[in-house]
Amino acid sequence: MKKIPITIKAIAEELKVSPSTVSRVLNGQADQYRISKKTAETIQEYAHQQGFVPNQIARGLRLQKTNTIGLIIPDISNPFFAGIARSIEIESRKKGYFLFLFDSREDTGLEKESIALLMSKKVDGLIVSPVGISGTHLLKLKQQHFPLVLIDRYFPEIDLPFIASDNSRGAFEATNYLIEKGHKAIACIQGLPQAISNIQRVQGFKEALEKAGIPFRNEMITGTDFGVENGYTQTKKLLKRTSVPSAIFALGNMISLGVIKAIAEAGLKIPEDISLISFDEQPYSAFLSTPMTTVAQDKESLGKEAVNSLLENLSSQEYLNEKKLIPTRLIERASVKDINLIRK
Repeated sequence: MKKIPITIKAIAEELKVSPSTVSRVLNGQADQYRISKKTAETIQEYAHQQGFVPNQIARGLRLQKTNTIGLIIPDISNPFFAGIARSIEIESRKKGYFLFLFDSREDTGLEKESIALLMSKKVDGLIVSPVGISGTHLLKLKQQHFPLVLIDRYFPEIDLPFIASDNSRGAFEATNYLIEKGHKAIACIQGLPQAISNIQRVQGFKEALEKAGIPFRNEMITGTDFGVENGYTQTKKLLKRTSVPSAIFALGNMISLGVIKAIAEAGLKIPEDISLISFDEQPYSAFLSTPMTTVAQDKESLGKEAVNSLLENLSSQEYLNEKKLIPTRLIERASVKDINLIRK
């Protein structure tokens, strides 16, 4: 037989106190209402023994606060976003908040639906990594003074708080590293062209070429999204060119997996035949047959800073527009050949 959940009224009847006294104790308001320590301890102990679970939704409606945060990310299957979600969940729980997680699947329509559903759940605030095509619906939330922080992706033309990696600097350092190793014929496989993270990585790539005096050509950049298939198909095309690049810079960790597959199918080896560097470090990067050189993003700091920024907005009387870039770090491994050594 299914056990009937115990209620505040049942606890009050059993302990011979008023329901309001039980409610105040279980909501942490015993001191505020001068309820004796002995009574509070008796109520708490009995509630725990009976397995009492408070109705957070009803409590939230009374207090106008649910202690919940909505998180929307573009692709939960991507280890980068999974890592960010984990970091946000850990930090939220530390601060007494619980998380509703939605995957927009790189679809602005699903992103809007997710926001509407989370708003109906009365979440206290939102952390969103937007698809990147349009941010008008997010600006409307700010105009309603609803607490919101963007993570990883944002819109430079829209004044909203965000926490993101320093993508431009990270891509610059990665490209410069390839150039220092003697590479000039470098192909860049990009992700979603409209996403600010991609735009800035492409910018860093171009700036490094310009600084080194290497002419930029449009055919040096190819790609349509951050998926594995994109990396695979674009690499296949690159390897069929008359002049095959000596190195590939993949602007996402999933892209790099597609690159590796295509190179292996062509009977080529990394880095002997073609070098590879990837934006975003993953646990598997060091354990590939050729350990991969990467640009590491600090997922822990990204998640922690996003939660802290959102909570600051929740407690502030004014809408805070914090904008913060988190530094990246180049991790050197074995996937890039030093062409300079061959020339000597």
